[in-house]
Amino acid sequence: MTFQRARSEEQKEARRRAILDTTAAMLEEMPVAEVSLNELSRRVGLAKSNVLRYFESREAVLLELLDDFLGTWLAGLAEELTAAIEPSAAPEARADQLADILSRSLGARPVLCDLFGAQGGVLERNISVEVAKRHKRSSLARLEAMTGLLRRHLPELGDAAQQFCLMILITAGALSSYVPAPPTLLAAYAEEPDLGVLNVDLQDALQMAFTSALVGVLPRA
Repeated sequence: MTFQRARSEEQKEARRRAILDTTAAMLEEMPVAEVSLNELSRRVGLAKSNVLRYFESREAVLLELLDDFLGTWLAGLAEELTAAIEPSAAPEARADQLADILSRSLGARPVLCDLFGAQGGVLERNISVEVAKRHKRSSLARLEAMTGLLRRHLPELGDAAQQFCLMILITAGALSSYVPAPPTLLAAYAEEPDLGVLNVDLQDALQMAFTSALVGVLPRA
């Protein structure tokens, strides 16, 4: 697409949205590490200098997109948990149901997990203090919303709920770096099946990690 100069606030917001939407489309084709400002500029139809008028860096674009994706995920997660968790079930049963829903929901969103994985080590490294504060304020608000959501279905988490939520997001990001396995590894697993135990399935790995974490934070009877 091509743009004329944005003059009104509505036009500027449309320009920002176009940049974010284009980045989201790129993430359906490539991992976060391969998203470049040059390619983004080409696809959105703007000079790189013009993209930088709206976002100070590639990382700032991706952090805002992470917040968008996280908000959308949490809205859907609220419905998934309400439908799947039995309020009258014992705490251990609800914990199992919670781990199952979280792992399936995040496992179906590899782009969101990839963004989590890049957040601390890459995306937060090339931003200004103002962008950092805005990003962290938004992240804290999302974390508090997630904490309230999980405590609604598993109040036994108590004060450990917020830390558990934070660990969920960090774990999803860390595990996502192993999937999908590159072609060379898939070929190695095919030639030596015994090596296949090292081939990570994201959803299975998330469920094991979340279940183990819940066992650790739930109060003992």
